[in-house]
Amino acid sequence: MSFFDRIKQSLTRTKEQFVERFDDVVKRADEPSKRSRPVDLETIEALEEALISADVGVAAADQIVQAVKSKRTRGESLRDLVKQEIRSILRAADTPVSDGHTPHVVMLVGVNGTGKTTTVGKLARLLKDSGRLPMICAADTFRAAAVEQLEIWANRAGVDIIRAKAGSDPAAVVFDALVAGKARGRDVILVDTAGRLHTRVNLMAELDKIRRVASKEVAGAPHEVLLVLDATVGQNGLAQAREFTSVAGVNGIVLTKLDGTAKGGIAVAIAHDLKLPIRYVGVGETIDDLIPFSPDEYVDALFEDKW
Repeated sequence: MSFFDRIKQSLTRTKEQFVERFDDVVKRADEPSKRSRPVDLETIEALEEALISADVGVAAADQIVQAVKSKRTRGESLRDLVKQEIRSILRAADTPVSDGHTPHVVMLVGVNGTGKTTTVGKLARLLKDSGRLPMICAADTFRAAAVEQLEIWANRAGVDIIRAKAGSDPAAVVFDALVAGKARGRDVILVDTAGRLHTRVNLMAELDKIRRVASKEVAGAPHEVLLVLDATVGQNGLAQAREFTSVAGVNGIVLTKLDGTAKGGIAVAIAHDLKLPIRYVGVGETIDDLIPFSPDEYVDALFEDKW
């Protein structure tokens, strides 16, 4: 399937819930005789309820509602106005990746259970398939079996992995990986970090040390800090995102398990509340089930042929 077909399939549960709650209201509001009138209160409330039910979030839902109310007098359809505003929110956060360094160092952070380690393997495979030469660094040296799990995914992806024994200093492992990556001509280094938020102070110290070591070996590293978020936890994930953003300098999001939730609107909440771009989405459990995120494809998939 194309990337669009896969994002469309992953949003099936979200589409069903969102459209089920709002389809009839939109059809009535978009009758030709009503298009030039202000949107009535009943329709506004139904729109807001539908957006929040999909986990778009209160702030983003309010922005969409206000846009609908202010632009409706132009005769546009309610459906088109909602699409335009969601697209606008996602595009505003969709900043380009600075990819002028070799190797390009990507650090992945997040709490345990979000799919971070499997995402590293999937991202390595995606990059390899696109013609890049990635290497994986197993810097989560504390969680039991974390390195072994990552090694399995590295083998599936067909890429090198730099690892050390359990309990090793994560920053030292990162240093070894960067040295090895440069020596072997690898152009992307994917760093898997410890997936815990035990205390803010300890986490900050560990991630800061990794950043310092990386930047001494490769100018500007890490060039990307991707936070892996589980889409099924919805708004609770935003609290994790805020914490990691302040601690780790997160500049992009990987949204996993999008296919397993009816709350796929969390993508809009992330873009609106955190002003962070979603770089990739996880749409399944196999090695190939990570795809680049596109604001336009997301909106088109959410609304396609259902209203």
